[in-house]
Amino acid sequence: MNASKPKVNPWLIALTVMLPTFMEVLDTTIANVSLTHIAGSLSVSTDEATWVLTSYLISNAIVIPCSAWLGQRFGRRNFLLFCVTVFTVASFFCGLATSLPMLLVLRVIQGAGGGAFQPIAQSILLESFPKEKHGVAMGVYGIGVVTAPILGPVLGGWLTDNYSWRWIFFIKLPAGFLAMWLIRRFIYDPHWIRNARPARLDVVGLSFMSLWLGCQEVFLDKGQEDDWFGSRFIALMAVLAVIGLAVFIWREFSVDKPFVDLRVLGNYNFSLGSALMFFAGVTLYSLTAIIPLFLQTLMGYTALQSGLAMIPRGIGALIAMPLAGRLVGKVQGRYLVAAGFLSFGLGACALARLSPDLTPWTLFWPLFFSGVSIAFMFVPLNTLALGALKPEQIGNASGIFNLMRNVGGSVGISMVTTFVARAAQAHQNTLVADLTPYDTAYQSGIRSMTAAFAGRGEPLFTAHQQAVGSMYHTLLTQADLLAYLDNFRWFTLLCFAALVAAMLFKHVKVHGPVAAH
Repeated sequence: MNASKPKVNPWLIALTVMLPTFMEVLDTTIANVSLTHIAGSLSVSTDEATWVLTSYLISNAIVIPCSAWLGQRFGRRNFLLFCVTVFTVASFFCGLATSLPMLLVLRVIQGAGGGAFQPIAQSILLESFPKEKHGVAMGVYGIGVVTAPILGPVLGGWLTDNYSWRWIFFIKLPAGFLAMWLIRRFIYDPHWIRNARPARLDVVGLSFMSLWLGCQEVFLDKGQEDDWFGSRFIALMAVLAVIGLAVFIWREFSVDKPFVDLRVLGNYNFSLGSALMFFAGVTLYSLTAIIPLFLQTLMGYTALQSGLAMIPRGIGALIAMPLAGRLVGKVQGRYLVAAGFLSFGLGACALARLSPDLTPWTLFWPLFFSGVSIAFMFVPLNTLALGALKPEQIGNASGIFNLMRNVGGSVGISMVTTFVARAAQAHQNTLVADLTPYDTAYQSGIRSMTAAFAGRGEPLFTAHQQAVGSMYHTLLTQADLLAYLDNFRWFTLLCFAALVAAMLFKHVKVHGPVAAH
């Protein structure tokens, strides 16, 4: 038997590598609907609870560019088995966390374990199937990757409402143990992995990339809480992030065998595609995080109800994915990418017109179109950005490409929570100007509510205080609603700007989508 051929049925290999990939993708959405419960349980604000999402994305992003080197250095099978073990054990301890710092440390470890799943899964899939079946294999892979985000919010909401938010982490244990057994049973390293002699790891490049991403995330996550540059600590984080980024870029351009070869950014399509992938990450991850918070904090939805409300987004992606794959090669990719950003922009524009009396059907079409945008952003964007590169450049370029997606997602989630908090304060200051003793509408409202509370048997003074409190609560709700709507408008403007930028792509002739992890 040829050493390059798999020793077992390729579909068993596909099942084996898809299981940990499914867990990792599921983990990017399953916690979104549980943030308010995590915040309450650990006695932190909802803004602080979003760090549970961003810490995972950042550690995940750091590992992605390392995955190829680590797979060659320690063997891809052993490295994948180690990563699944780390991910599973970290998931278990995440469920036992008793404080936010403890949970964040464990989420960083969990994200680091899951960072290699997707790149390794795609490499193994493409090697296990003959070239004529690559399309089928990647199609099955794509269905799994798209299905996980659909199930994540629903499963997370059901577990949170019926058991506890801790079960969104415990639920991964059976799948993790099964994945370990399958990897031991069915995954083998091909001869070029066994005989690989990778160059020394660029520890300096890796260290400064980690410094950049880590300090940037602390700056974004804690900036609002500590009054940004009014805090010496936040200012220090900003300076260290800039230093880390500058030294990382200098290092990668100055060594012969860099940790991440940034010279590939000299390709016009790839540099433009990486920038648009960053903004795609900003919009898609931010929306996934902000909608459940909007529904639970303002609309009174339960975790399960907010998870069910996100289903149209997954349906849109599932329907559009095969369509986008068929259109690649038949329609110029820049038009498809522009259509993706247009679809998201229209959905965000519709969300910006929401009112407190919304229904699930009010959310259906905006979220459906945001799901459609996922397919039309990612499939042709991969093709345009990677299709003009040499085959030997694609592995390194894919790492950069996905690094930009995760960085965009973490920046987007951090910024959107900041914008909501700041905009709510601004709207509150504007609205409170009308709540004066000289405003007839305000006085009329207070009198009617006071009469209503007094009619329930409350003393007049108490009834008046309850009326004032109720009026103020209404003001806060309206201020928060306007803040969320402002964010949806920013999404709209960002998508329309990205739409224009997408038209600047050079045409790439391809016969199908380029695979990228």
